[in-house]
Amino acid sequence: MKSIPYGRQTITEDDIKAVVDVLQSDFLTQGPHISTFEQKFAEYVGSKYAVAVSNGTAALHLCALALGVDEKTRVITTPITFAASANCIKYCGGEVYFADIDPKTFLLDINKVKELIESKPKGYFHGIIPVDFAGNAVNLEEFKKLADEHNLWIVEDACHAPGGFFKDSHNIDQYCGNGNFADLSIFSFHPVKHIATGEGGMITTNSKDLFDKLTLLRTHGITKNATEFKNSQETVAQGPWYYEMQTLGYNYRLTDFQAALGVSQLTRANDNLSRRRELAKRYDEAFKNSTVATPISVEGNAYHLYVIKVKNRLALYEHLRSNQIFAQVHYVPVHLMPYYQEQGFKKGDFPLAEAYYDECLSLPMYQSLTEQDQQFVIDTVLSFTER
Repeated sequence: MKSIPYGRQTITEDDIKAVVDVLQSDFLTQGPHISTFEQKFAEYVGSKYAVAVSNGTAALHLCALALGVDEKTRVITTPITFAASANCIKYCGGEVYFADIDPKTFLLDINKVKELIESKPKGYFHGIIPVDFAGNAVNLEEFKKLADEHNLWIVEDACHAPGGFFKDSHNIDQYCGNGNFADLSIFSFHPVKHIATGEGGMITTNSKDLFDKLTLLRTHGITKNATEFKNSQETVAQGPWYYEMQTLGYNYRLTDFQAALGVSQLTRANDNLSRRRELAKRYDEAFKNSTVATPISVEGNAYHLYVIKVKNRLALYEHLRSNQIFAQVHYVPVHLMPYYQEQGFKKGDFPLAEAYYDECLSLPMYQSLTEQDQQFVIDTVLSFTER
């Protein structure tokens, strides 16, 4: 029996050719395909700048560094996300706070965030990291108003949502990562994501200052731009070979062959997104009269995941696996991880997130999923849940 995973990359002959061409070229890393990928991705999401990095976690870490997160920094995020959304603050010594989710969208609840902010003295918090969970875009216009009121920055974790958007107050599509409301946005190119490069990530912004900091931080804090040198010739001999490490940075670079794969995948991004939305619509229709709870359907959802809620989640999970359908759970609430429990969080702190976790299950969702395989998934779910 053929197995059906919850997510899968699609690699075409054009993708393979793009990678092979780079492997046969002079540059495997730090070559011309990096800037090409950055430019094309910025155009895709509508931002001014994009910085390619080694993965989504590196992207989050660099955002925290560029924003000056340190041991005095306090940041709010959602417990329903991958741990990296919170960990990036801890990497820099900062303090993480969680706010509960909206049970209808599974997204960070702005009202809970507002309550948390107002429960502390003015100036207590410094930033918010909303997550476009499962591909459903956070309404960043609303978060921006709240952030401006309290002088907070916003980092949008858009790993699940390239091509996703929300409707603003003027009914304009605001695409994830366009920089109109968030200071920085980050994306991941892990194989199960819309655009796959194996590993890899991207940061987008409309701030030239943040862009410059990010490009320095991702390459050991080193610059080769003579106009930016701080040393004089009297201090150290300089020539075409000269470079300066001006801050403590990291090696968070992307390779050229990954970038070439990303550029090739970008050419199909809109088609792939349309296919995901078609699959989601079929799931919606199939489950509308069942006991299966489906995600709220919004126009701009990028559907990285298709999450259902069922009362007997473990039994259904095992039933699907017995039929070679490898559904997954996204995510174990971050505040219940032992590391964060050691920070003082405990079960019962965020009841809506915990209730979501007790019933959530991610069904197969990827652009190459055939209608026949999807129907098998649907039939298998319904045959079990309607018993």
